[in-house]
Amino acid sequence: MTHTPSNAITPKKPARQRGQRLTLNTMALITAFSLLGGCSLSRPNPDQSSWLVAPERTGAPRTKPVALDLKMGNFSANAPFDGKSLVYRLSDTRYEKDFYNVYLVYPRDMVANATRDWLVKSNGFEQVVEQSTVFFPKYQLQGVIDEFYGDYRNQPEAVVSIQFYASASFSADNYLFSSPRISKRVALRDKSPQALIDGQQVALAQVLTELESRLVADSVKAPTYTSRAQEAQKRP
Repeated sequence: MTHTPSNAITPKKPARQRGQRLTLNTMALITAFSLLGGCSLSRPNPDQSSWLVAPERTGAPRTKPVALDLKMGNFSANAPFDGKSLVYRLSDTRYEKDFYNVYLVYPRDMVANATRDWLVKSNGFEQVVEQSTVFFPKYQLQGVIDEFYGDYRNQPEAVVSIQFYASASFSADNYLFSSPRISKRVALRDKSPQALIDGQQVALAQVLTELESRLVADSVKAPTYTSRAQEAQKRP
């Protein structure tokens, strides 16, 4: 029977194996912390407040709509007003985004939805349909938000400026029959986020009131659509 000497040293594992085990353990810890970090980032910020600017048309609808079907086209917003954060203008060259007070949806979608709802309630047109529908009317309305912020340089004001484009979809050059740029400023009671949202609500309502009047008045300049059957009937 063979005995191991009492002073015998147990052979150590190769350094490569020890290093490999350390690397695997480290990778497991990194993965676990990454997963935990990912979970925390996905949680909503409890200190963040969400706001929605959605003015409603409360006046009486028009008695007779214009014989025109209008489809909502693309709406966009210029930087720095294209994000969800409320924007404050603090000086001629300094703007600040409030990451604790944000719009519920992007301003482009907020304004597009408010514009469609306003025009539908106005009864100014035979039909006003969403952009996502497969219905293809002969005229469309697009918009670009140029300004959407709180001006805090002097007396605080809500500023809303939008460039609209109403065009004929059936013409090769997308003929524009109305392209008003409408800008409104509304004085605020203070510099709180609630005051800014209330002011933007009023300012956007003023913008849409003017847009409605301009579109109805400019509709007489819209080219008349003639189908192929109607063109054939006109031929001698």
